[in-house]
Amino acid sequence: MSTKHEKILQYIESLPVGDKISVRQIAKEMQVSEGTAYRAIKEAENRRLVSSIERVGTIRIEKKKKENIERLTFAEIVNIIDGQVLGGKTGLHKTLTKFVIGAMQLEDMMRYTDAGSLLIVGNRIKAHENALRAGAAVLITGGFDTTEENKLLADSLDLPIISTSYDTFTVATMINRAIYDQLIKKDILFIEDIFVPMTDTSVLRNDETIQHFHKLNERTTHGAFPVVTANNKLIGMITVKDVIGREENELIEKVMTKNPIAGSMKMSVASAGHRMIWEGIDLLPIVDDDNVLQGVISRQDVLKALQLAQRQPQHGETIDDLVKNEMKVLGDEELIVEFKVTPQMTNQYGAISYGAFTTLLAEVGSFALKRRKRGDAVAENMTIYFIKPVQMESTLTVRPRILDMSRKFVKMDFEVFNQQMLVGKAMMMFQLLER
Repeated sequence: MSTKHEKILQYIESLPVGDKISVRQIAKEMQVSEGTAYRAIKEAENRRLVSSIERVGTIRIEKKKKENIERLTFAEIVNIIDGQVLGGKTGLHKTLTKFVIGAMQLEDMMRYTDAGSLLIVGNRIKAHENALRAGAAVLITGGFDTTEENKLLADSLDLPIISTSYDTFTVATMINRAIYDQLIKKDILFIEDIFVPMTDTSVLRNDETIQHFHKLNERTTHGAFPVVTANNKLIGMITVKDVIGREENELIEKVMTKNPIAGSMKMSVASAGHRMIWEGIDLLPIVDDDNVLQGVISRQDVLKALQLAQRQPQHGETIDDLVKNEMKVLGDEELIVEFKVTPQMTNQYGAISYGAFTTLLAEVGSFALKRRKRGDAVAENMTIYFIKPVQMESTLTVRPRILDMSRKFVKMDFEVFNQQMLVGKAMMMFQLLER
């Protein structure tokens, strides 16, 4: 049974791309309060179903697949550059294919400008008109306006003309940054990318008995199941351990684990994996905001997904990527890692930042464990008990040493040298991801 919130989201998704919506309209259409409608529209914005623009309103935009996330709509461009829409508001939902910076003669500019492009240009009225006629939208920099004729042309062609007070270089940088951030998001795996949906999930009802558990266990060979009410609200988890020595006719709700740990669709796979290892659980139920079960993920799903993600080419660069790029592995017998401190990794005093330093140690530790064929691990805690300032452009040498290793935990010691001088010492505990 869907909640009001879900029904509104389904309604918004069913609307044609380009439709304008409002809180009042949704509240009237779906017979809900304006507060409920507002929350649903905000969630739709998070899911990239709509985009809200100042002085224009909220527009249904094309939902982009993960592999195509770097393509922006004109509505998103308006928000990125704090723009004002001068004309062609009805085309804001459209997705653009490329940017053209108009820093050339008009004829040359038009050679690069075609349908689906966005021409970024100053107060060149003729260029605005020619771009619209070629099927491109226009972004006017420097806070300039255009003619009324061009605005009417934009309206008739459903192609936006947007104005921003920023200069061309700043605009290009802002848009580039937004695409870059989206590429990084694209690389991050979320639960929604790998979860097993409700249609394929085996569940038990709270009013069923342990006999039902045994039947389901035999049929599926699974050792754990979510327990739900008649309207699919998650109320517990039951495992093989819970039913040992229990009578067949005992109710499941008497032996299940109540208020189980659950995840959400927007939780990252890495975060879910860490939680599952930390709590010692093999199956994580996935719920929505109303605690209605959406599906499950297993520890095996998480491991496969993380291993697959590590083999994918990286597009956007995070701080971790910058650190990894500067690491060079030396030594065959004893692992030694050489590392160059770049300007991006320094604090306000020009010395290596704590963030870059701890990331370096975590990466070296993970590499050392992989070399010992121990697979993936999660850093549980770290103690840095000696550190000296290290200037940018310095080349560091990191020597990790495994002090103790059990089936689940590894304790590691690190020494960091700048030339021959000891500049850092740390102790780190890893928890191993079981296969």
